[in-house]
Amino acid sequence: MASTFSLLTKHAVQPARSALHYSRRTLATSSDVKSASSPKTHYRITLQRSAISLPKHMKATLVSLGIHRRLQTVFHPHSPINAGKILRVKELVSVQNVTADEVRTKTEMRRERKAPRGYVKTGNKLADSL
Repeated sequence: MASTFSLLTKHAVQPARSALHYSRRTLATSSDVKSASSPKTHYRITLQRSAISLPKHMKATLVSLGIHRRLQTVFHPHSPINAGKILRVKELVSVQNVTADEVRTKTEMRRERKAPRGYVKTGNKLADSL
């Protein structure tokens, strides 16, 4: 069953024609399709807009999703509860469907962002002399 959230998107049928063709897209199919080998089981949610001066119920929804600052990314499994929370703050977040292999913890995401050292430790002169 398709999600209750749907968007109407405009696709030009041909560049020469001025008529626009409307197609229906659901939340479950709005992300890029990479491969059909493993099912998309999680939402990747990133806060794009700040929640400053928004109603308390919208801020509370962001907190319940685990998002506290702008550009923070969290992963949640597909469920009607999480879909409803996303729909309440859909203007503030970007959502992608990802596989279970692409889900990262906070520590893993921090480790991926960290720059390489720029040098290699080859040994310790003090420990080698003893």
